[in-house]
Amino acid sequence: MRAYFDTTVLVAASVAGHPQHAQSLSTLLAAHGNTATGCVSGHGLSELYAVLIYPLEAWKIISANILPNFEIITLTPGMYRDTIESCANHGWIGGRIYDALHLSCARKGACNRIYTLNVRHFQQLAPDLADRVGAPCSFP
Repeated sequence: MRAYFDTTVLVAASVAGHPQHAQSLSTLLAAHGNTATGCVSGHGLSELYAVLIYPLEAWKIISANILPNFEIITLTPGMYRDTIESCANHGWIGGRIYDALHLSCARKGACNRIYTLNVRHFQQLAPDLADRVGAPCSFP
């Protein structure tokens, strides 16, 4: 199984006090244990780094827990253009572009599961992927 991890899940797994920490960490560890191939976008890594506040701690988390165990998916310039155009055509503004980029990466990576704490938003942005989108530990 190929599992895509949205930044929200990576943050929750990294912050012990987060309300979704246990579920997110459990799902993240499945990727470490070869139960799943974990996938993350390049911009997702940047988002994770940005929100963890302490630069050296953020780097330790990323270098120890993400980089050795996850495939980093990047988009081509054309894929960025297509994703932005799709958002414009739907009238989506603001942060939705970042969720749309995550979904484009999950598509490119042929991921069977897409883990996010923003399930409803992801399903609205990509109805064709709705059955693949879920919160950590929500899939059988």
